[in-house]
Amino acid sequence: MEVTREIFRHFPLWMEISFYIAAFSAIGIFLYGFFRRYKKYKKGRPSGRFNQLGKRFAAASKKMATNETIFKRDPVAGWGHLLIFWGFVVLFIGTTIIAIDHDFLELVFGFSILKGTFYKVFSLCMDVFGVLFIIGLLMMMFRRSKKIPQLDYARPDMKQGDFSRKGYKIDDKIFMWVLLLIAISGFMIEGLRIAVDKPDFEVWSPVGWQLGHLFRSIGFVGDNAFFATYWFHAIIVFIFIAMIPFSKSMHMLVDFANLMFADDMSAKKLPGVTEEKMKESMGYTKLEDFTWSELMDFDACTKCGRCHVACPANAAGTDLSPRDVILDLRTYADSKSGISEIFKQTFSSTNNKKEPALAGDIISADRLWSCTTCMACVEACPVGIDHLNTIVNLRRSLVEEGNMEDMLQDTLQNLGDYGNSFGKSDRMRARWTKGLDFKIKDARKQEVEYLWFVGDYASFDARGQEISRKVATILHSAGVDFGILYESEKNSGNDVRRVGEEGLYEMLAEENIETLNNAQFKTIFTTDPHSLNTIRNEYPDFGGNYKILHYTELLLQLIKEGKLSIGNKLDKRVTYHDPCYLGRYNGETENPRNIITALGASLVEMPRNRSNSFCCGAGGGRIWMDDSHMKERPSENRIKEALTLEGVDVFVVSCPKDFAMFTDAVKTSGNEGKIEVMDIIDLVEEAVMMPA
Repeated sequence: MEVTREIFRHFPLWMEISFYIAAFSAIGIFLYGFFRRYKKYKKGRPSGRFNQLGKRFAAASKKMATNETIFKRDPVAGWGHLLIFWGFVVLFIGTTIIAIDHDFLELVFGFSILKGTFYKVFSLCMDVFGVLFIIGLLMMMFRRSKKIPQLDYARPDMKQGDFSRKGYKIDDKIFMWVLLLIAISGFMIEGLRIAVDKPDFEVWSPVGWQLGHLFRSIGFVGDNAFFATYWFHAIIVFIFIAMIPFSKSMHMLVDFANLMFADDMSAKKLPGVTEEKMKESMGYTKLEDFTWSELMDFDACTKCGRCHVACPANAAGTDLSPRDVILDLRTYADSKSGISEIFKQTFSSTNNKKEPALAGDIISADRLWSCTTCMACVEACPVGIDHLNTIVNLRRSLVEEGNMEDMLQDTLQNLGDYGNSFGKSDRMRARWTKGLDFKIKDARKQEVEYLWFVGDYASFDARGQEISRKVATILHSAGVDFGILYESEKNSGNDVRRVGEEGLYEMLAEENIETLNNAQFKTIFTTDPHSLNTIRNEYPDFGGNYKILHYTELLLQLIKEGKLSIGNKLDKRVTYHDPCYLGRYNGETENPRNIITALGASLVEMPRNRSNSFCCGAGGGRIWMDDSHMKERPSENRIKEALTLEGVDVFVVSCPKDFAMFTDAVKTSGNEGKIEVMDIIDLVEEAVMMPA
């Protein structure tokens, strides 16, 4: 017997024709649905993501092949998805090879490659990866049965009964079960064929070989059983193909594209507002305001819930869920594009407005203002969705309407009038230096090696001022040549931009850049990670290109060079909090840890650390807003986490806003005396022997 197999085994002609009619019908429905989604993306503005296509393709391919973004902090999902992914890919390639061989090579050229040794290896690979595919599906089904928090579709902004997400749950189940039935029925077809034909070489199809023996032993053989199973398998496959653009299956196509066209500077550098856009609105008010990549973001969401459980605003009991923002915008975009969602969320009541506002109605103002812009959602997302950029652009619409808290309105007014969030005269910005026994250089008048961009909280907040004096004293004792801008420094604007006040941000940035360009220095350093982020990542768009360091990098450099002599090894067990804008935004996590260990202290890591750090709740302008409505402030949640660490009584920070937020949180959570919040400069001061 020839080592091969008949594709349409014993099929009459009418059955073969019916197969192709059904196949092309399914493909036609798929293409129609995909074209409708493509038309939706075409409505979006240009996104500028077509640079370095080769590099983008390679990076996305690596992420997909290794499933590295899915493994992150969830190894069970990582392994399950990896088996499903590669099982599906190999089975799809195998099916494609069969189609090419039967419908092209054999039909046109009269020869087949599915013979002999190639066929044996082909059969073995298909069986092995088919089994892995089934194992992966069963793993993910078991994971879903555990009812883990991220897979809970409850909305924090609505009561049960006001909405229904049964459609989402049905979609999830259909997706998993259809794939499982396709795999199982495929093996059954193979087993029935082997049971009847009994070819010895089919031992290379180990699963089919064993099933063939089983079917023969129970008498489940014959053409009728084969035909019935074959058509059951084929119909399920065709239904699956046709449903792809209308169901969760769409993520199989969109996610690769979304990873490929993701912005590496997502959240770190927010886009400005073009002059053309300014004529209409500063923010997003209609579907056409979104870029095509943002519209694709909405379809890429798999509802995995990782952003939902990572969000500090959601943990605090606010109405915000980054997942729900994306899903609500998907529903809105589909309805505006005439796309029918088969499996969708429904609401008990609808907005009666003829044209509900994107910011305020579709996505409520409370949800948008709850965001701390900590970037946890963006970092957690396995498919490259940029929640933060969308939220900020919707905030811009709220700011334009004046739809914000009075406290925030007053702060923005202070920033416009005085250049700082405290509403203090610019002459008071350097008043903190009066407690020093030396004069800090004026970098506007004297050339310095390091220019210290101090920031608002380090300049005006009483707790921050004390830390600033310690930093200045340590650096002075180490012989560092540094200066400040005195009253010419303005708020860097990082949080102003993330509030959504783009015009004010640009004014602050341009004023600071003009001042910096007139000063004489080599490098900027700052104690404020928020200032670090915008000066490093956003000022270059306005002509401000500077080398900027966080003060922990400078301190570690001084320790390594011996300019700071450690004379008193610290006998402390401490934990360290990674500031969002230092760790997650800018990837700087090791310098503070290296300082702590160099000082002799024992560092105990919190469960959430480095890029997975939990926000203090200050970012995105939240420090200027009321948080009394929260069930538990993010800063209090973080302090409780630190208190679970055995023997730790010091909570180390490296951000003035963190120091303010966490010292307050220790008091409001009733944990005074149990843990002490210290800036990293406090540890350095204790450990370092300063020259007289």
